[in-house]
Amino acid sequence: MSKAKTVLKGFGILLLILAGILLLLLVYLTVREYRPKAEESLEGNYKDGAFISLRSPFSVMSYNTGYAGLSKDEDFFMDGGTKVKPASKALVEENMEGITKVLQDNPADAYFLQEVDIDSTRSYHIDERSAYSKALEKNSFFAYNFKCDYVPYPLPPIGHVESGLVTLTDNYVAGASRISLPESFSWPIKTCNLKRCLLVTRFPLQDSEKELVLINFHLEAYDSGKGKIAQSKMLADILEAEYEKGNYVIAGGDFNQTFEGVDKYPVTNKEDWAPGVIGTDDLPDHFSFAIDDTYPTCRLLNAPYTGSYDTSQVYVIDGFIVSDNLAVRNVNVIDVGFEHTDHQPVRLEVAFK
Repeated sequence: MSKAKTVLKGFGILLLILAGILLLLLVYLTVREYRPKAEESLEGNYKDGAFISLRSPFSVMSYNTGYAGLSKDEDFFMDGGTKVKPASKALVEENMEGITKVLQDNPADAYFLQEVDIDSTRSYHIDERSAYSKALEKNSFFAYNFKCDYVPYPLPPIGHVESGLVTLTDNYVAGASRISLPESFSWPIKTCNLKRCLLVTRFPLQDSEKELVLINFHLEAYDSGKGKIAQSKMLADILEAEYEKGNYVIAGGDFNQTFEGVDKYPVTNKEDWAPGVIGTDDLPDHFSFAIDDTYPTCRLLNAPYTGSYDTSQVYVIDGFIVSDNLAVRNVNVIDVGFEHTDHQPVRLEVAFK
């Protein structure tokens, strides 16, 4: 009897120790939680580059790089898979080389990149932002949307994360800012979750007092749907405010939502992950979507890519929103077979009216 009591006592002490460790971790994560301001200026070299001419077309490419860790043979635990990170640093470097080549082979005046790590366990602490900026010889502007000392889940845990949005350009930029979007989660989940945002860059124009305003974003993915709706509403309000100033506006990135009326790739797997739906009613007046469904822009990470749209769940969830003082000349998805990330790039070309 005394032996049983000793075992129970020891088990109880162990539980108390574990509870204490978890409590200390929660306190630490709460104290250290990334709490950005509603709007923050971003540092960059604003003096380099030529002014944009109203007489010339302007091109933007959007590409979710998946922190160079979600290539065609990978899956991801949040999408019904099992993996947390790629098996080696060499694989991340190989994916970065492939992503860089795609960017170089498809020149654009500006690039919107999402899920770019600068110091994360999952990408072996490679500064991807600097690598892309150097390879393309363009100035870069970076906005955090995921910053946590230690993400303690799953097992093995995600660990340290510093990641965000990057806009690259060699045109003259008057200023850049990070605008916080509504949070989708409450405490304690939010202590080590993404803090979604807009990366806004402002370009002065030749022979005009107005600006070209570019907005790079990556909207909520894993909430109940309310977060995406709130974030889309805030984006719409900002678009409207910029248009009322007389500015030209292009917003683009990863919506994590399919587009109403675009049903070329039916969503048959709704158990592992299902995107929301966004439509023209969600946009302010004077704006429209610029999207292409010739190829899908994203695949589900429940399993490695099979090479077939019939056996791998795919979506069109990446694209652009364009103001009506710009004429869309071309928008196309570039088919790269999900070789180096779970998304495919979308390139837009517009002309000033």
